[in-house]
Amino acid sequence: MAVSVVRILYVGGPTAVIEIGPWRLITDPTFDPTGGWYFFGWGTASRKLHGPAVGFSELGPIDAVLLSHDHHQDNLDRTGRELLPQMGTIVTTQAGARRLGGSARGLAPWSTTVLEADGRPPIEITATPCRHGPPGSGPVVGQVIGFSLKWDGQAHGTLWISGDTVLFDGVRDVARRIQVSITILNLGGVTFPWLSGPLRYTLNADEAIELCRELNPRAIVPLHFEGWKHFREPRDTAIQKFATSPFRDRVHWLARGGTIELEH
Repeated sequence: MAVSVVRILYVGGPTAVIEIGPWRLITDPTFDPTGGWYFFGWGTASRKLHGPAVGFSELGPIDAVLLSHDHHQDNLDRTGRELLPQMGTIVTTQAGARRLGGSARGLAPWSTTVLEADGRPPIEITATPCRHGPPGSGPVVGQVIGFSLKWDGQAHGTLWISGDTVLFDGVRDVARRIQVSITILNLGGVTFPWLSGPLRYTLNADEAIELCRELNPRAIVPLHFEGWKHFREPRDTAIQKFATSPFRDRVHWLARGGTIELEH
């Protein structure tokens, strides 16, 4: 079965449901209500500003979770963690799979697993590198990965999800090794000024545009740019920057709860 159209539902923060034919995948499940405080370790904390635009019970069945990392609650919050047993296969980092246990599949960068089921097209999932902070921050911030998804029917390349990362050689390597058609980019320009000043822990729009010059995707869908206090670059600023870039006609800013269908 060849699949040439992808449907993306933006739930909020880093969370989206991706429909690929009969498959329904979810990224970094966050379903807590507004207002809670969360502590990420090493003196970092944040408050949740938006709850999910769509409740989990309204989403329908989920076949697999693409969990970039399990140890930061802006990517897997309390409710998301409680709901994991209802979400099918979990694909995450090697350290995350050890922590979660069960049948979670742990991937190192550039390793691959395959989602398979009778009557469905196989989806090859390749983990891609992330650096969730400044140089040398890996031992502090822990393992994080992105995901490249490949299946029959892709005419122009893969679907690539950046995960939480800054721009560095490992992410640039994606552009060298993979032909990307659709990219889902985690933005937000995250900083913790009281701890590390201006040092960032995720892409901002300027870095995302620079990366897109190398990727040259046909479509760009930003996530992870609103809903939490530590996301420092707001939607409006990122929109303005992309509007003056060569990618202004390729970027799709979804409203919370909004959907888009993209030819692949």
